[in-house]
Amino acid sequence: MDPMSSLEGTGVVVTGAAGGIGAALARRFAAEGARVVVNDLDPERTRAVADEIGALAVPGDASTVVDEARAALAGTGAAVDIWCANAGLGSPGDAFADEETWAAAWDVNVMAHVRAARALLPDWLERGSGRFVSTVSAAGLLTMIGAAPYSVSKHGAYAFAEWLSLTYRHRGLKVHAICPQGVRTDMLTAAGSAGELLLAPTAVAPEAVADALFDAMAADRFLVLPHPEVAGYYEARATDPERWIGGMNRIQRTWEANGG
Repeated sequence: MDPMSSLEGTGVVVTGAAGGIGAALARRFAAEGARVVVNDLDPERTRAVADEIGALAVPGDASTVVDEARAALAGTGAAVDIWCANAGLGSPGDAFADEETWAAAWDVNVMAHVRAARALLPDWLERGSGRFVSTVSAAGLLTMIGAAPYSVSKHGAYAFAEWLSLTYRHRGLKVHAICPQGVRTDMLTAAGSAGELLLAPTAVAPEAVADALFDAMAADRFLVLPHPEVAGYYEARATDPERWIGGMNRIQRTWEANGG
């Protein structure tokens, strides 16, 4: 597939697109000729990005926006061809985080993806094509110190994307799981000292994540790694989990010793 020649008029929805990775994805798809819906909770910022790139603004909760986004695209003569489940919640905290923190992380980072897929799959399977892009995180393949709700829910997001791909790829569904480490966004800033220790040194611009997705689309590749070294970490984790957990525990102790 060559996305440079195939996206003209394609209907694309990007959630969490008022900034960061989502805005970078929306800009890239719009530049390639797609009809883009920009979604985020903040109406003003959502409309600003949409106006900048000539897209449609559909503010609101990513978990409940499918019908409205579909209607917005239908008004331009397009259908939802690509859904970018990008909205995410950082959710720092440990195993003692309260129920509301755990529930919010699960709702935004996993169930929003499930709800979108449940709404879109019948049409995609009927016509034999559709593309689901899940912004996961390297935390979904590895882990993140100081952020149990985030790490666990991102593992869930990755598992759901993987399940979608293995279940429906022979019926025309293409799925991509984006798993970056640090990206220079507000979420990295909000990660505090843990983000500074683990993510900031190799953080990339949001545009690099968009480039990595388009490379994966061209190669028809499920796993998208803006930081290629994550593949080696993932292999080490699977090959020798005791050594992996021990190494991460040393990082945990370093973080605690520095006031984490």
